[in-house]
Amino acid sequence: MSSVKAFGRYLPFLEWARAYDRSSLISDLVAAIIVTIMLVPQSLAYALLAGLPAQVGLYASVLPLLGYALFGTSRTLAVGPVAVISLMTATAAGNVAAPGTADFVAAALILAFLSGLMLVAMGILRLGFLANLLSHPVIAGFITASGILIAVSQLRHILGVGGGGETLPAMLASLWGNLARIDSAALAIGAGAILFLFWVRRGLKPLLIRAGLAERPADLMAKAGPVIAVVASTALVAALALDVATVGAIPTGLPPIGAPLFDAGLWSALLVPALLISVIGFVESVSVAQTLAAKRRQRIDPDQELIGLGAANLAAAFSGGYPVTGGFARSVVNFDAGARTPAASAFTAAGILLAILLLTPWLFHLPVAVLAATIIVAVLSLVDLRLPRELWRYSRSDFAAMAGTIGVTLLAGVEAGVIAGVTLSLALYLWRASRPHAAIVGLIPGTEHFRNIVRHEVETAPNLLTLRIDEGLTFINARWLEDMVLALVAERPELEHLVLMCSAVNEIDASALESLEAINHRLADAQVTLHLSEVKGPVMDRLQRSYLLEELSGRVFRSQFDAYRALAKRNCRAPTAASGELRGS
Repeated sequence: MSSVKAFGRYLPFLEWARAYDRSSLISDLVAAIIVTIMLVPQSLAYALLAGLPAQVGLYASVLPLLGYALFGTSRTLAVGPVAVISLMTATAAGNVAAPGTADFVAAALILAFLSGLMLVAMGILRLGFLANLLSHPVIAGFITASGILIAVSQLRHILGVGGGGETLPAMLASLWGNLARIDSAALAIGAGAILFLFWVRRGLKPLLIRAGLAERPADLMAKAGPVIAVVASTALVAALALDVATVGAIPTGLPPIGAPLFDAGLWSALLVPALLISVIGFVESVSVAQTLAAKRRQRIDPDQELIGLGAANLAAAFSGGYPVTGGFARSVVNFDAGARTPAASAFTAAGILLAILLLTPWLFHLPVAVLAATIIVAVLSLVDLRLPRELWRYSRSDFAAMAGTIGVTLLAGVEAGVIAGVTLSLALYLWRASRPHAAIVGLIPGTEHFRNIVRHEVETAPNLLTLRIDEGLTFINARWLEDMVLALVAERPELEHLVLMCSAVNEIDASALESLEAINHRLADAQVTLHLSEVKGPVMDRLQRSYLLEELSGRVFRSQFDAYRALAKRNCRAPTAASGELRGS
C-alpha cells in the first residue's frame, strides 16, 4: 500500500481518473472548446513576443498541456505560453543568437529543456518552499515592470516600424528614431484592435446581458474578443490586399518531435536564464493554482507542481515549443467554463492540434499588429499602480523593494530585474530578522498580563526590567541582542534583575546561545541577575542540553507574572512615553 501511495504521489492523475464520469467529461469538453478558442490567438501572439515563429506558440500549447495533466495537482490550471516567460525567453535567447535564426529557435528549445530538468529536480528534492523566497512586493514589482516592457516592445508592431531593445530607454529611443516611418495602415489596424479589445473587456458583457444572455455565457463570450479581432482583421487584410506585416505561411502538420540541440557552450550560457525562468514560472503558476483550488476547497502540492511544470517544459522542449507555465487568464477561463479535471487540458491540446492541422492556412493574412494589440491589452492588466501607493503608506521597506525591482527591470532588463528581486527579497528578510521587534513590558494593573510600556499604562519596578523578544534568536540577530541588553542596563544604575520574556521565541541557535552566555556573564559582573520566562518546550529542551542553565545567574520562570511577583521590590506607574520603544514597539 505504501508503495502504491508513493507511486501515486508522482502521478496525481491516478486519483482523479478513478472518479471520472460522464458529467466530468461533458464539463471538461465544454471548457476545452472555450479555452482552445482563446488559446489559438494567444499562442500566436506570445510566440511573436518571444521572437519565435508563430507556429512555435501553437506547438508549446499541445504536448505541454498533456505533460501537466499527467503530473500536475491543480484540477483547473491551464499551462502554456505566457507573457512574462515569453519576454524572458526572448531576452535570454537574444543574448546567444539573433532573432529569426535557427540558433534562436534552438536556444528557446534548450531553455525549455533546462527549465524542465531544473523544475523536476526541485520537485523531487521537495524544494517547493523556494517560492516563498520572493516576497509579494518584489514579484508584483517585477510583473508590473515586465508588463510595461512588453507593452512598449509591441508598439513597434502597432506603428509598423522596426526597432527593438531590452530596456525601456532602449525601446523608447528606438521608437523615437523610427517615428518618421510609421505605417498608417498598420497603425489603423493595431489601434483599432486595441480599442476594440478594451471595449470587449468592459462593454461587451453588459451588452450581452442586456440582450438577455445569462451572466456566465456573456462573460465567456467577452473573453473570446481576441478571436473576433483575429477573424475580422484577417478577412479585412485579405479582402483589401493591404500591404501590412502579416503572420505569413504557418507550417501545417504535427509538432516536430526531437531532442534539443546539444551544445555545451550554449547550454552553459543559458543555465542562469533557465533557472530564472523556472523560478518566475513556478511562482506565477503556483499562485494561480492555489487561488483557483481554494475556491473549490481543493489543495495544491507545491513540490508536485514543480514536477508537473517540469514535465510540461520537457514536453515543450521535445515538441518544438519553448518555456511554458500556468497562465492566469486562460486558467480563469478554464475554471469559469466548468473544467473539473486536468482532462480539460488534454482536450484543449487536441483542439490546438486540430487548429494546427486545419486552420493555419487561414491565418496567412493575420496582421502582426493585431497580435501585438492582443498582447498589449493582456499585459496592461499586469501593471499594478495601486500597490506602490498602498505600500508607501503601509511599509516603506516593502515599497523600496518593489520600487527597486521595477527600476532595475525597466532600466537593466528582465534578467537583471529577477536577480535584483531575489536579492532584495533576501536582503529585506535578513534586515528584518537582524532587527527583530522587542519591547520593554510591564504589568497591566489587576491582571497577570504584560504589555509594552509605550502603548499601555502599566506597572513597573525600578529594580526589574522585563524585555520581550518577538522573534527567534539566531546568528542574524545575536549581536543585536547583546548590544541592546547592555545599552538598556547601562541606562539603569538601580537595576538588579533583567528578565528576557521568551513567549515569542521559537528558536535559539548556537550563535544566540553564545550571546546569551556572554550576556549572563557581563550582567553578573555588573551585579545584575539574568532570568528567563515563558520559555517554550522545544526551546527549553535544547537549552537543557547546554551549559547556559547551569551557569545562569538567575532563574527560569514558568510565567512572566511569577517572575514579576518574585523579583519586583515595589510597584510604580510607568510613564506613557517611557524609553522603552526599541523598534516600532
